[in-house]
Amino acid sequence: MSRLRNGQPFPSLEVPAVGGGTISLPDDLAGSYGVVLIYRGSWCPYCNAQLAAFSRALDALAELGVKVVALSVDDEETSAALVAKHKLRFPVGHSADADKVAASTGAYVNDDPRYLQSTDFVLAPDGTVQVAVYSSEAIGRLVADDVVGYIRYLKEHA
Repeated sequence: MSRLRNGQPFPSLEVPAVGGGTISLPDDLAGSYGVVLIYRGSWCPYCNAQLAAFSRALDALAELGVKVVALSVDDEETSAALVAKHKLRFPVGHSADADKVAASTGAYVNDDPRYLQSTDFVLAPDGTVQVAVYSSEAIGRLVADDVVGYIRYLKEHA
């Protein structure tokens, strides 16, 4: 599967959301800059650190009109516990189909156990990819402060 490149439209993805409802991408982010965080699972310390950092940065991101969503293959109970543990203040999707997400986004998949490797995107308000970060293993992902600086730069130079 080919990776998404800057300027390409983000593919349609739907995953159930913790607490009910559905996260529909890129539609739920339309009209705003968006951050999509595909994380390995609640067991991953690097993912926990990233998600907690984005939750802490959410006010600064919201001031810039940035919406954040995250998703993984974890089941709803595991995902809900992660949301509670880190007091995540953005939508978190659960029970994602690793093969379907990988086919549409180009994310790397771990075979046994089956999960998605960390894959992150910054989307423009029109749903096109601005930044794509692909990791084939445990490390390598978007940093919240970098996203704040990047969106601030884009807005100042629009």
